[in-house]
Amino acid sequence: MAGKETKDMSQGSPVKHILGFALPMLFGLLFQQFYSMVDTIIVGKWLGVDALAAVGSTGSINFMIIGFCMGVCSGFAIPVAQRFGSKDYVSLRKFVANSMWLSVVLAAVMTVAVCVLCMPILKLMRTPDNIIRGAYDYIFVIFLGIPVTYLYNLLSGIIRSLGDSKTPVYFLVLSSVINIVLDIVSIKCMHMGVEGPAWATVISQGISGVLCLFYMYRKFDILHIKKNEWSFDAHYAKILLYMGVPMGLQYSITAIGSVILQTAVNSLGSMAVAAVTAGSKVSMFFCCPFDALGATMATYAGQNVGAKKIDRIGKGQMAAIIIGGVYSVIACVILTLFGDKIGLLFLDAGEIEILGQVHQFLIINSLFYIPLTLVNVVRFCIQGMGFSVFAILAGVCEMIARTVMGFGFVPMLGYTAVCYANPLAWIMADAFLIPAYIICIRKLKKMLRYS
Repeated sequence: MAGKETKDMSQGSPVKHILGFALPMLFGLLFQQFYSMVDTIIVGKWLGVDALAAVGSTGSINFMIIGFCMGVCSGFAIPVAQRFGSKDYVSLRKFVANSMWLSVVLAAVMTVAVCVLCMPILKLMRTPDNIIRGAYDYIFVIFLGIPVTYLYNLLSGIIRSLGDSKTPVYFLVLSSVINIVLDIVSIKCMHMGVEGPAWATVISQGISGVLCLFYMYRKFDILHIKKNEWSFDAHYAKILLYMGVPMGLQYSITAIGSVILQTAVNSLGSMAVAAVTAGSKVSMFFCCPFDALGATMATYAGQNVGAKKIDRIGKGQMAAIIIGGVYSVIACVILTLFGDKIGLLFLDAGEIEILGQVHQFLIINSLFYIPLTLVNVVRFCIQGMGFSVFAILAGVCEMIARTVMGFGFVPMLGYTAVCYANPLAWIMADAFLIPAYIICIRKLKKMLRYS
């Protein structure tokens, strides 16, 4: 039996399912961004602008590596959602077991590789001399925590694929509180530098992962893997890698453009780095609803593909786009009117020039939140349908846009070009994703017609 903790989204109102699934996820993402912002606030207020710039300069490389981990785990959860939709619980458990084996191997290889290459990458990115040591101290610890990143994201993804988006949030809230406490203790009591908040992030995420593991074992009978189901199976592994690696590469390829853009920002000096750092933190907080809608559509589409209810996918997608569009307008108004005030969370009132740049970044980005809605909803819907390779191509579009802005326009237009890099990336991704979605729907209908 599936159990009351699961939720079958292949029947009932799409709007009700999407809102019911997305809202708990949104709360969790907001909390995740909240403690990420607290990290930045504490660093900026207590350790200074250089420390803030040091942490901020690692954002793109952090996203490139950690984003790959998160993307792979999200991809691994898609076959689980599809088998849950088709009520094939034996295959579901085999997918879960094989995803765990693959995650162990990937986590080990990646941790060693990126920790060794950490400093060379920072130098290649032209990280300013006055902040490169702090940047290394911070990101090295984050990369040591890659195994716990896999642990939490894999297990929370599996739980969500069964329709339970609430429980991972509860654990995330608890770990967020722990993270904030550890931030304060590491800096104020232990007198650590930027590595203190990094360790706080790793430890708190590890706690979330362990809690997810205990919960899965106690609450989901369909996840009680039998002895013969634990064995590594090349067939299941191949499907998982086909789903997971493209989604991981999508994040990484997208992040390559961000790394190139960050390199261009670094060339503008530490003040520009600090402004982008603060602006990005605020923007990421306001973008949580788009992330929640995207993750919701991956599970929603996956379950409905498993149940062979293709028409419901389009209805759910339209509902998610409308929800995201309404929120986009509200967020744009708030950031336009109060963006400069929000920047004071990270910077002192005397940093007038940087605060002005933060406000400029927030206004320009928020004007293009509707294209961002489409990026998240359509891309994750395509992924949930099983066409993960398209995610790579969408990531390539974003990478090209940010590369063009970084190499071509930042040297000419300076900080203003930086502000337009994300909007251009979102528009280029949409130009690919919308026709790709139509093609995927047609292919899926044809496959099911002859299956």
